[in-house]
Amino acid sequence: MLNIFEVNETNHMIEQEKLDVRTITMGISLLDCCDNDLEKVNEKIYNKITKLAEKLVSTGQDIEQEYGIPIVNKRISVTPIALVGGSCCKTSEDFVTIAKTLDCAAKTVGVNFIGGYSALVSKGMTTADRLLIESIPEALAATERVCSSVNVGSTKTGMNMDAICLMGEIVRKTAELTKENDSLGCAKLVVFCNAPDDNPFMAGAFHGVTEADAIINVGVSGPGVVKTALEEVRGKNFEELCEKIKKTAFKITRVGQLVAQEASRRLNIPFGIIDLSLAPTPAVGDSVAEILEEIGLEMVGAPGTTAALAMLNDQVKKGGVMASSYVGGLSGAFIPVSEDQGMIEAAACGALTLEKLEAMTCVCSVGLDMIAIPGDTKATTIAGIIADEAAIGMVNQKTTAVRIIPVIGKGVGETVEFGGLLGYAPIMPVNQKDCSAFVTRGGRIPAPIHSFKN
Repeated sequence: MLNIFEVNETNHMIEQEKLDVRTITMGISLLDCCDNDLEKVNEKIYNKITKLAEKLVSTGQDIEQEYGIPIVNKRISVTPIALVGGSCCKTSEDFVTIAKTLDCAAKTVGVNFIGGYSALVSKGMTTADRLLIESIPEALAATERVCSSVNVGSTKTGMNMDAICLMGEIVRKTAELTKENDSLGCAKLVVFCNAPDDNPFMAGAFHGVTEADAIINVGVSGPGVVKTALEEVRGKNFEELCEKIKKTAFKITRVGQLVAQEASRRLNIPFGIIDLSLAPTPAVGDSVAEILEEIGLEMVGAPGTTAALAMLNDQVKKGGVMASSYVGGLSGAFIPVSEDQGMIEAAACGALTLEKLEAMTCVCSVGLDMIAIPGDTKATTIAGIIADEAAIGMVNQKTTAVRIIPVIGKGVGETVEFGGLLGYAPIMPVNQKDCSAFVTRGGRIPAPIHSFKN
């Protein structure tokens, strides 16, 4: 039972410390929409999404009003489209028609993003996988709400270097086709290693083939809550610091559990997971970087940053797991540069470099996220960055990802404005030494020895 103190404490977290439910994401299986006729596939996809998600947005708004809990986004994830369109799509242009159908369905039901324009190619690419991947630049340029992801590696299968090399080119082409909007299309494209089936956060959400026909996943965020809580243990030892983080994460997750159960009951769709991720926004006071600075760093990027982030991530997970039996997705701390005011400031003054961010991704939830780089960066260099990040995920048995934006026409020292939750970012320098002979070798990098556990 909740007591009045806990109710007041939660209200304070919402009103003063920017606690929110970042997203309710409805996962929808489109496997039953497969057909040899492309027109029928598009019709089935549109009808299924608009029927199941018809009340998703209104239900979220009702829960917001009744409980006073801000729910920032209502979203949809679908079965990887490379699987759905495999039998009917003969060209990359055919896949683009499905992207437009997804976009239309998302607009009809009122969600802000729909994820799942995806391919899973950690071991190899089918013809459909390659066609979908080749269609990504045009698909993201022609739609507003569609998000795309490609899984290029896993601990069990190793890394598909053919796919990684191709994705370097795809990121470049996406940047070129959306250069009128500062290459914004790349903000809707994620390259994964060990992608989870139940991630509710964009741009990497898709509805895994292991999931039910439809599911409700909720992502909760509260960097401001954690930062404020840690002010109470300033100067205390690590034991007290860790206890405070765990207890705070527990409270945040309970809010998400309430919203998830209510949404599930009202929509009559099973509850999947709670993703407790400290996902920042550009707003002052809603920053993971500020948490790390409260822990004792002068600025994020200083020596000790990776250790502080490792501790934060671990304690968040421990607190979250105690609060819900179904914690999943990514769960931990995100470090998207453009979406975190503290990260933006550290990157702008040179305290935070691409290499330091890569080191930090070894211990955080995702990877190199929302990083703006010079628009003339070569495709092979981008592929090398993706390969480095995928290797971290493969060897450490964790999810890693790259969402990197080569901003066409801009260089180091300039700033790019994305707007909204995507924020703004300084263009960060990239190592210019050539890696093309490495990334173009072809084939797969084998799985690490510790992957053999059967």
